[in-house]
Amino acid sequence: MSEVRVPDEVFVLHDDDDGRPAPARRGHTGFATPDVAVDLNPAGEGLEIHLSSPRRGLSRVALRWHDPLPEPALILGDAWERSYGDLQWRHRQPDRVMPWYWLAHDPATGRTEGMGVRVRPAAFCSWNLDEDGVTLWLDVRNGAAPVEPGGRRLHAATVVRLGPRADVSPFAALTELCRAMCDDPLLPPEPVVGANNWYYAYGRDFGPGEVLRDAETIADLAGGHPVRPFCVVDAGWSPGGGCPGGPWTAGLPGLFDDMPGLAAGIAAAGARPGIWLRPAALSVVDDPSRLRAGPRPVPEQPLDLSIPDNLHAIGADVRRLTGWGFELIKHDFSTYDHFARWGFHMGRRLTEPGWALADRTVTNAEVLLSLYRTIRQAAGDALVLGCNTVGHLAAGLVHLQRTGDDTSGRFWERTRRMGVNTLAFRLAQHHTFFAVDADCVPCTPATPWERNREFLDLVARSGTALFVSVDPRARTAGVDADLRAAVRIALDGGVPGGVEPLDWLHTSSPRDWRTGDGHRRYRWLEPYGAGPLMDGTELLGL
Repeated sequence: MSEVRVPDEVFVLHDDDDGRPAPARRGHTGFATPDVAVDLNPAGEGLEIHLSSPRRGLSRVALRWHDPLPEPALILGDAWERSYGDLQWRHRQPDRVMPWYWLAHDPATGRTEGMGVRVRPAAFCSWNLDEDGVTLWLDVRNGAAPVEPGGRRLHAATVVRLGPRADVSPFAALTELCRAMCDDPLLPPEPVVGANNWYYAYGRDFGPGEVLRDAETIADLAGGHPVRPFCVVDAGWSPGGGCPGGPWTAGLPGLFDDMPGLAAGIAAAGARPGIWLRPAALSVVDDPSRLRAGPRPVPEQPLDLSIPDNLHAIGADVRRLTGWGFELIKHDFSTYDHFARWGFHMGRRLTEPGWALADRTVTNAEVLLSLYRTIRQAAGDALVLGCNTVGHLAAGLVHLQRTGDDTSGRFWERTRRMGVNTLAFRLAQHHTFFAVDADCVPCTPATPWERNREFLDLVARSGTALFVSVDPRARTAGVDADLRAAVRIALDGGVPGGVEPLDWLHTSSPRDWRTGDGHRRYRWLEPYGAGPLMDGTELLGL
């Protein structure tokens, strides 16, 4: 890693309606305007950024380095929360929003360099790279409004830099940068492998019998391995149907009446019980003052996460689930419930204009950090899996992170776009931020096993979390043999040395991979190539 020098310029935006950001003047400890102080403090090889704005609200601060990159450089950024099949190396695009970090590779010299912010900042941080230099944007808003910190001094971010490296591959360089951004990952004590019913049940037409069948299936596939697999009860177990919000006080009446008994049954079948919840929204609202202002999903109603009582209630919900006997908590939808936007729609705006949280003194990043800390503390010894969570904020507070949008038990093309892409382009975050979960490998009659088997093999070899969604109607002796072999590899922690994408500079779904000491080429495409998604997911902007 290299030392981060002080930026050449700093700009301040108090309100998005103000127009152009105002330049700040350089001083002894950083930069300042009459209303804002931007203090810059070297911290080892990093540069700490503290913001003070006691008299006015503050929306954004931009730090500018006049360090242009080589013309032919290929540039990679991250995503706000999950990726949506959209991560890839690209040529320079000045308006491209690159959340959290960037990496640049010069094909002419073989050099790779980059910059990023350390995990758990108080700002939503993104980068722009253009012909003249690099800009870091710190978004410290509260909902869609300026934060009003008063006398608080915000530790907005700490910047780290990877100097040009020609002695390692771009993948190894990104791994090094990720390691510099997080020195305290929260990792599961052993490989995580399990069954998840979502991609054949989709929250409908299943009950305790089907869950226990899944537990027996994954235990059988594990074949007595000393690492016990999980069986995760995904959405559909609680009142409300679909992917509802809370309350999380009981299971669906008449079907999931005995949740402690279900957890015990999973354990008796040889698996570890896991469960899904949507912590930041309600399906039944008894007190409207608990809800946040601004755009709201329908019918679920989002909680205002700046209200302490809401966090206390969420903590109680998580403790209730672990008290029932569940050993893995998968929490979902919180980014969408806070911003009312999926990650691919967030851009630089993050959310719709015109609303603020009940507590105006905290930033969006701080609010989400409070949620993640609440869940982590309430979970106790249980593993925590974040889904639709902001990985750069959740690192150190979740054991596992769903790094991409959903795969599919209905359309292979969605698994190719989402699963392969996120595994390749966020694999460097595995065991540097958390354990990566590229999402389930479906095994269903609607999807071609010859393609799913390829994805199964790669995920198993990678050592990342492997969850399988096995429809009993798709099982054959050959399918079971494939599943059993992959599950065993995954329970062993993958292949020695892991895997690395080799052709990722040139494609969004790499097919050439180093696996251990060898090389494998995967076939992701159908005979007709990349086909349309017939389930409305073209609306995701892909």
